[in-house]
Amino acid sequence: MNEYLLVLLFAALPALGNFAGGLLAEFVPLSRLALNLALYSAAGVVVAVVAVELIPRALEAEPAWAIVGAFVLGGAFYTAVDWGIQRLNDRFGSEGGAGQWVIFFGVSVDLFSDGIMVGTGSTVAVGLGLLLALGQVPSDVPEGFSTIANFRRGGVTRRTRLLLSAAFAVPIFLGATVGYWTMKGQPELYQLMLLTFTAGVLTTLVIEELVPEAHEEVADSPLSPVVFVGGFALFALISAYLE
Repeated sequence: MNEYLLVLLFAALPALGNFAGGLLAEFVPLSRLALNLALYSAAGVVVAVVAVELIPRALEAEPAWAIVGAFVLGGAFYTAVDWGIQRLNDRFGSEGGAGQWVIFFGVSVDLFSDGIMVGTGSTVAVGLGLLLALGQVPSDVPEGFSTIANFRRGGVTRRTRLLLSAAFAVPIFLGATVGYWTMKGQPELYQLMLLTFTAGVLTTLVIEELVPEAHEEVADSPLSPVVFVGGFALFALISAYLE
């Protein structure tokens, strides 16, 4: 099979996971605890992707300062994008349905970074691309769930919610395409730097968005750390057995 088509097939896995989470939100009774646990489990998987797979592999490259610098730039990039989204939300969030599109844009940025990671990882090794795609599924399911649940709470119609859920596949495929064709044939250092940049984006996402949003739903649940650790352990097992 053509390698690029294989990359798109890998990218379809987190896209389907996100869509499945959105469908689940349509039929599962909404509760603050359910959203809290969904967000914590997603955070656990994302931290595991960074800690178990991305950073250890990237730190094997030289020079180390370039890898660390890419991580910092990823965090700074996400912070800047998040700041922009917050300003848009402050400006348009209360005007009609504009706030829902701000939410859509924010989630799309996150999914685009997932696609970048899958596409770039596939240029390092096909198996790495598959592993990163599989690792995103357990986090994209609760992310899709929490996103569509928030739309549902906001009174968005079911037809629009389903269309938005399906449209989230676009940034994933776009990110995978950009990551693959930009990094294909490039030195391994550049490939690992882009992966580490994405790791910085994902780490900042957990700290700035997933955990604070989970606390807004339920501040003190004894199940929250359990599902966080469970999400981490799930990806660690996937990584260990696929290796």
